[in-house]
Amino acid sequence: MGGGAAAAAAGAGRLLPLLLLLLAGLLRPGAPAPGGRGPEFDIFLPLESNITVFIKRGTETLPTNFCNIIFQKRRQYTLVIKPGERAIFSFDCPEPQKYYVLEVLKNIGICPFGEVPLQPSRLPALNRTFIWDVKASPKTGLELQFFNPRLRQIHPNHTCPDLVTYHISGSIEKTAVNIGTFCSNGTVSRIKMQGRVSLTLYLPWNENRNFSGFNITNRSSIKRLCIIESVFEGEGSATLMSANYPKGFPEDELMSWQFVIPPHLRASVSFLQYNLSNCEKKEERVEYYIPGSLTNPEVFQLGDEQPGNMAGNFNLSLQGCDQDSQNPGILRLLFQVLVQHPKNEGNKVYTVDLTHEKTMWMTIEPKPVKMSRHFVPACLICEGSRKCSPNLTMISGHKYNISFLCDDMTRLWIFAEKTISCLDSGYCSKKPYQLLVSSDIIQLPVQLRDYTWKLLVPKDKISLQLTPTHKLQQHTHEKNCRTTFSYMLATAVLGHNLHFGSFCPGGSIEKIQVKTNISVVLRTFLPGFAKESVKQGMTVTYIHSLKDEGIFTVTPNSTDKVYLQTPNWDRGLPPLTSVSWNISVPSNQVAHLTFTKERMGVSCETGRAYMIIQEQKAKAEEIVSRDDELLPKPRDLHHNFWVNVSNCSPMNGKQLDLQFCVSLTPRKTDMMVIILAVVGGGATLLFALGLLIFYAKKSKKNKDNKGPAVGIYNGNINTQMPRQPGKFQKGRKDNDSHVYAIIDDTMVYGHLLNGSNGSSTSPNVDVYRPFQGPMGDIPPSPPPISNRISTRKLEPEDTPSFLFPESDGEPYTFSHPKKVELKGNGENDIPLLEKKELEDVME
Repeated sequence: MGGGAAAAAAGAGRLLPLLLLLLAGLLRPGAPAPGGRGPEFDIFLPLESNITVFIKRGTETLPTNFCNIIFQKRRQYTLVIKPGERAIFSFDCPEPQKYYVLEVLKNIGICPFGEVPLQPSRLPALNRTFIWDVKASPKTGLELQFFNPRLRQIHPNHTCPDLVTYHISGSIEKTAVNIGTFCSNGTVSRIKMQGRVSLTLYLPWNENRNFSGFNITNRSSIKRLCIIESVFEGEGSATLMSANYPKGFPEDELMSWQFVIPPHLRASVSFLQYNLSNCEKKEERVEYYIPGSLTNPEVFQLGDEQPGNMAGNFNLSLQGCDQDSQNPGILRLLFQVLVQHPKNEGNKVYTVDLTHEKTMWMTIEPKPVKMSRHFVPACLICEGSRKCSPNLTMISGHKYNISFLCDDMTRLWIFAEKTISCLDSGYCSKKPYQLLVSSDIIQLPVQLRDYTWKLLVPKDKISLQLTPTHKLQQHTHEKNCRTTFSYMLATAVLGHNLHFGSFCPGGSIEKIQVKTNISVVLRTFLPGFAKESVKQGMTVTYIHSLKDEGIFTVTPNSTDKVYLQTPNWDRGLPPLTSVSWNISVPSNQVAHLTFTKERMGVSCETGRAYMIIQEQKAKAEEIVSRDDELLPKPRDLHHNFWVNVSNCSPMNGKQLDLQFCVSLTPRKTDMMVIILAVVGGGATLLFALGLLIFYAKKSKKNKDNKGPAVGIYNGNINTQMPRQPGKFQKGRKDNDSHVYAIIDDTMVYGHLLNGSNGSSTSPNVDVYRPFQGPMGDIPPSPPPISNRISTRKLEPEDTPSFLFPESDGEPYTFSHPKKVELKGNGENDIPLLEKKELEDVME
């Protein structure tokens, strides 16, 4: 008994240190309290299950003994449970899922397969990874069937929303090949593979799934790497990848996809991203087996437009090649299959004829949209029956028959561009050009966003004049454009950014002249351009080279205000740039000109900025304002006038931007002017009446005292009548003998006969012709202020004195005949008969 007591004492001595150590471990700083120990788990693996369970710490690095597995009363960091073993264990921390993961590896032979159970059951709530390693002969085909739900392939670096992830890989000889990473809720229903297969299922700790979601079937050889089947039950899309993506596809391998499409839907394929390897033999390609095709398989290069608008099931295969051993490169493919209902527009074919166009292209493409997790059917443009893509570019010289596979046509728009170059100024000046959007584009059920015309001319040789079909309004903050489209004008010269502004129909601008190359963009903003397209159109003509960058011809409407502003409104007029406005004022109207601010607002570094107003009339003075002066106050202008704005070289900061307004009002006549005009008119009438009475009496008196008839003057003979010497005391210069009452008609009207028969009866003389061209065609240009003076223009009714100089040697004077007093010596009396004839001639 004493021996037993001694043995008991010795055992107690050995247990005491252990208890002290355990107590120290439980009570050390940071250790959980004894009550923090979790529940126990009992896992039994039958010997024939071929299952091995691994419990180990996750990726996070933990302090020593922070959270441990309690197995057989021992603390450990890992636990391995092999087939035929039972393990009862727990964790000494309350949240082991933060620190531990669990892996289940099952080896499957080639025995008859079926549904794969998710074993073992009653596992701890840890992040779990199930791995099924299926061994098979390289010539044996294996099929993985996925049911409820089907799978959706994702990029290997991406994460599934619910964290439930499948990873499938195969092998070529002894090299593993990644088939893909998949999430739930997709279209992939089956994956057929050749030889050995490894399938991994990752479940988060809070996922209570108790089924694997797939079964395995033994198949005959598929003679390729794998076949992925994708089943669509309705509208949707699937994104799929080549094996090993984003790494390279195995060399000289074949991979296929089978797509099951309901007969009432249409499918289209688009390649999102691809790379080609360097081939020594064969050629990398894709092949389609399309229902109803007479040329199956249809072979495409990876860079080709892929088929679209396909009805029924179809197959797609990717074929690799023998790669260059020194520089193999990589072959990879990322593509999308879109399945949707055929729309009404898909059954209608539109013809776009660009055979007569030159240097033109147009693109139909989707508008930018926000990304959405919900399925949004794509809008595809189909050229022919199957060549469909999200965008389509058409070029001049070709004819296209297109249709649309789209549920909402407002998600598409059109961009077009045409270049018009003038190389021969002589030829261009005789040929105007129309800027019109053709009916082939207007008829399309897609919004035209931009149609751009680039007009190119030789520098400093000719300029451009744009005459719109309907007068234009400039878009300003005070008066916005409210039409469905507008024109945006900007220079098309590299390094010279000058935006003239935005203009829409319904204004007062009749034409726009620009100095050099220009870009005209017709941009639509609202639906309904097809209805308003009758208002579009510009005529381009080529004119002499301008000094100003732009000249606007404006004819204001009598009812609306016209707001005009300098180009580059947002950024300021470029340095040393001059722009003019030629503004018409009807004769019965008065123009009221108002500037929207007091100064130009520019600070010049070199030179001066000028604003000039000049009426287009005789003796018009220029109204000039410099950058350091106030702009003119509102004023009335009664004639057509110019407004010119010329910039200096401004400093950084304040730039030149100027806006003014023109309005018309009826011209008012002063009452005093009317009274004076009436009085003056009455006086003029009385004076004219007096002159009429005076000349009537004088004419009657002269008729009663007619002088001798005189014929045509002949300077070579004596025209004096025979008389006695000394009866006429006056010489020729002192009497009226050279005054004629009758002149031959050919002397008076002979100039009207010139050119009728090549002869002329009168001498050639210069004739003054007044200036008949338009006044004020050239805008005012700002000279140095010291040289600026008022100038007077010649009025058409003004007769310059230097054109008709007077001379004392005038050979002829025309006047009424005066009474001839004859001396009564009897020798110079006129016979009665001759006197009668003379009277007849005088009458």
